[in-house]
Amino acid sequence: MSLDLNIDKILIIDFGSQFTQLIVRRIRELGVFSELISHKKIKSSQIKSNIKGIILSGGPLNVYQLNDNLFDKKILKLGIPILGNCFGHQIISKFNGGKVKQSKHREFGLANIKKKHNSQLIKNFFNKKTKKVWMSHADQVTKLPKNFRVVASSENSKFAIVESKIKNFFGVQFHPEVTHTENGKKIISNFIFFICKIKRNWSSKDQKKKLIKEVKQQVGTDKVICALSGGVDSSVVAQLLNKAIGKKLYCIFVNTGLLRKHEETQVVKTFKRKLKINLIYVNAEKEFLRKLKNVSDPEKKRKIIGNLFIKIFERYSKKIRNVKFLAQGTLYPDLIESKSVTGSQTSKIKSHHNVGGLPKKMQLKLVEPLKFLFKDEVRKLGLELNLSKEIISRHPFPGPGLAIRMPGVISKEKISILKEADHYFIKALKDYGLYHKIWQAYAALLPVKTVGVMGDNRTYEYLCLLRAITSEDGMTADFFDFKKSFIQMISNKIVNSIRGINRVVYDITSKPPSTIELE
Repeated sequence: MSLDLNIDKILIIDFGSQFTQLIVRRIRELGVFSELISHKKIKSSQIKSNIKGIILSGGPLNVYQLNDNLFDKKILKLGIPILGNCFGHQIISKFNGGKVKQSKHREFGLANIKKKHNSQLIKNFFNKKTKKVWMSHADQVTKLPKNFRVVASSENSKFAIVESKIKNFFGVQFHPEVTHTENGKKIISNFIFFICKIKRNWSSKDQKKKLIKEVKQQVGTDKVICALSGGVDSSVVAQLLNKAIGKKLYCIFVNTGLLRKHEETQVVKTFKRKLKINLIYVNAEKEFLRKLKNVSDPEKKRKIIGNLFIKIFERYSKKIRNVKFLAQGTLYPDLIESKSVTGSQTSKIKSHHNVGGLPKKMQLKLVEPLKFLFKDEVRKLGLELNLSKEIISRHPFPGPGLAIRMPGVISKEKISILKEADHYFIKALKDYGLYHKIWQAYAALLPVKTVGVMGDNRTYEYLCLLRAITSEDGMTADFFDFKKSFIQMISNKIVNSIRGINRVVYDITSKPPSTIELE
């Protein structure tokens, strides 16, 4: 990011938590610039006077695996205010003489914490005796270092919030950065403004100009092919590149056969006819189905789709002279779940078609202008780029398409059934005014058949799963609480209208522990 290097900032040291980027996000929302760096790449000598505070993230390690080669402990002796989240909290206690052990009772999910003492860190955080927070840990602090005190406790974590004013250390066993923690952003705000005493110095209003400038600098006079799907991300990328390089942009839309009902027609109509963007339509349905035949492993599916997706672009790029770049709508959450963007030991959740499935010998260089943005930021950017609200408000749709909403072996018959079920579900949400209240919704076809009775006849057909979630950024999510009447209505509609489905279930699992998609 092209900002003044002398600007005051918060340094986030990443130990590999899936939530680390949310810390960046929350600080960004507060109007303060932050820098993210791996715990393996930062030394105490690199920390300058413009670093006004440090946040230690969570992570999959335990404190006894963290040796001098992995983390410079001298950072803890600089006197700069430090906030530790989860694993970061344990680091602070361990390296100051406290004790950390494996918990007798693990905490994963919501927990109630109760205030024990006042602290600047919790100013206006507790509006009642207890507060719900998001825990995710198997280890915990069992003994506090000297000159530390308890600020708040949970049933299983005596030291849920701690502080040492003398040493400028603050620790929370939970994750204030996730939306599941009630008013968790207040803790981050208090740390930044009251403890670190930093002033607001960052705004996202200049994102459009900044990104257009960066694309121009990267691409120069060369041509770019945009991987256009018609979803929010690729649509914003296409329009951004259109503003940056104009006629040097060539959009290629690949019909994988794994799209939603009538989606290929809508994409061609919107981008070729309405937006007047150069669009090459490729019908590769048979090719994708042939490659996916008898493949059931979800990671293999993603890799096959990702590799074939890029190969098709390479194939068609040869028909356009002097193309050197491929544009993709990769977002920050995609990078986080596929690999650690900072080099930390993030546990890989799943591959994404546009980050984990790229061929090693790909002949095109990548242009990914959105890779450090979250979904709602992309939507705002799209509106600034004059894209329609219809395009911008579309629910997220995965690159591999319906393939990851169909666990097990894929077939043309299953795809046809799933397209219809998804169509009925999304249409019902729009008809009932629920679509824009939901972050993402879809139907999935599970690889099991169940017995049913329709009329006087026995049926043996597939089970359809419906999923609808609420979220702010896609990193955490809760299920949408439908009225019983709606669930009954859409269940009856799907079962009565679609041959091949005789049972409908609704997924009420949050993220974490699940993911938004099934595969």
